[in-house]
Amino acid sequence: MQFKRYTNEDYNAVCDFLIAFCSRDGRRLNWNWGRFEWMVGHPEFDQSQASSIGLWMEDGRVIGAAIYDMYFGEAFCGVLPEYEALYPEVLDYAYRELKDEAGLGIAICDEDWKQIAAAKAAGFVRAEQTETLMTLALDRPRAARLPEGLSFAELDPTKDAEALQWLFWQGFDHGTDRTEFEHTEQVPARPRPHFNRHLSVAAVNAAGEPVSCCCLWFREGTDDAYVEPVCTIPSYRGRGAAKAVIFEALRRAEALGAKRACVLSDMEFYKKLGFVPKWHYTFYWKA
Repeated sequence: MQFKRYTNEDYNAVCDFLIAFCSRDGRRLNWNWGRFEWMVGHPEFDQSQASSIGLWMEDGRVIGAAIYDMYFGEAFCGVLPEYEALYPEVLDYAYRELKDEAGLGIAICDEDWKQIAAAKAAGFVRAEQTETLMTLALDRPRAARLPEGLSFAELDPTKDAEALQWLFWQGFDHGTDRTEFEHTEQVPARPRPHFNRHLSVAAVNAAGEPVSCCCLWFREGTDDAYVEPVCTIPSYRGRGAAKAVIFEALRRAEALGAKRACVLSDMEFYKKLGFVPKWHYTFYWKA
């Protein structure tokens, strides 16, 4: 075994590790390759800190990792099942290298007793913060009509960066003032190596402006399509646009071989679409 700090050359090895990690234990689906790719390509991800990510290697493959979640202070810690004895070392590294001024928090599945015991032994304490992963079996056609005047389109985070950022700005409730948006610093979009534009489904109005979108992260040969992000601008909410783009994206993923969709959320919106809670996670913190 060998420890190393992350470099961009390790990107695919980390994705491969997360695919193996999740496929061998569904309780760990809250951290999957799609979440990693979305995060690393996000404009707010500080790549100058990426070398703080710790990797444990054997024969050229990643067997364990400690990865901060967008910002320091929360992290993912995981090892492949046959290397469970390594988990305390990964936890220790994450606390030393990835904490912020408040400490470090990690989300652990409530049914993952071994990880919970290891976290407690390392001084982590159960907190009130939780998250839920919901799943939807892709075993039947799902279709939803777009509201009148809208049509489907595919958006690329690099080629359509400004249109997507303006959509996210409104959709995630930063406001609807275009001038204010244009005066904010726009970070250039970063390429995402495994991004499939066909699974980035938007609803656009007659002027070609995106008003709702759903991105899915899926790789052929795996089972799960990860939903991230979904948003609709305020003036189009409540009309069924989000439902339509989600179902269209899921239809496309199913055609590529996806068996399930998963989303890290407990919103009633997803439950109405048929998603059901699968795994519940509680954060453990160490100051």
